[in-house]
Amino acid sequence: MLPPALQGRLALPAVCAPMFLVSGVELAKAACNQRIIGSFPALNARTTEQLDAWLTELKAGLNADAAPYAVNLIVHRTNPRVEADLEVLEKHRVPIVVTSLGAVSEVVRRVQAWGGLVFHDVTNAHHGKKAADAGVDGIIAVANGAGGHAGTLNPFALVAELRTFWDKTLLLAGCINDGAQILAAQAMGADLAYLGTRFIATRESAASDAYKEMVLSARAEDIIYTPAVSGVPASFMRQSLEQAGYDMSQLGRPGEVNYGQKLKPADDEAKAWKTVWSAGQGVGTIRDVPTVAELCERLRREYADARMRMARAEG
Repeated sequence: MLPPALQGRLALPAVCAPMFLVSGVELAKAACNQRIIGSFPALNARTTEQLDAWLTELKAGLNADAAPYAVNLIVHRTNPRVEADLEVLEKHRVPIVVTSLGAVSEVVRRVQAWGGLVFHDVTNAHHGKKAADAGVDGIIAVANGAGGHAGTLNPFALVAELRTFWDKTLLLAGCINDGAQILAAQAMGADLAYLGTRFIATRESAASDAYKEMVLSARAEDIIYTPAVSGVPASFMRQSLEQAGYDMSQLGRPGEVNYGQKLKPADDEAKAWKTVWSAGQGVGTIRDVPTVAELCERLRREYADARMRMARAEG
């Protein structure tokens, strides 16, 4: 179920997910103007002052019929900017705040007080229940194969478990690259599809040309799920790990490398992610670098075609 604030405002039930060091004003603006939810992480702005400027720029570039935008806020104690950034989000009355690494009821209430929605990402039902208890408006199910700080559960299992107690907005992340997969996410029980990796390889993405080229050449088997970079498990392309000097013989044997399970401070993590590039297992079908407008037109066409195929199958 979509909240009233989103009903009738989207051309596709999709979100261009906030990606660390990849999503910025240009990507978020282009997505919103194609009437899907665009977003970026607050920490992609180097300072709180820059975040303020980014939001001013983003709002100025939105069409009258643009979809709402979202900002990802890391609420973990390792983020020293939580309070300052939250004040900026409140100043701009950001319509959607995506919270990560902790469901904090005080943050949820504060966002909702200015009329915003809070979507929280989780990788299992345990954390989903914590998010529900915190009063969030939507839960993002980050399934196995997703980029970034992904989960390990199959999307069928994860969505089904979450739906045993959650009847509000549910988003699904993990290997969603085309319109048919957006429809499949809905068929599984999600309200919105959460697309990240596919948008790395777009013209408006802030990823370097080398990063985009690696996405085009990588395959599903190249995605390594490891805590070595962030301190908690995340998905990275093997080629970038090798370039950064990681010992792949060790990373390939889970349990033999003890990098700890504590998230690194935000500044340290940013430095690591500049040279080690994240992506999800869906890289294997990405073959070009279109504009966001071209990609969204393709997604809409694929989504419509998939719905027609399903209708014929039912007939």
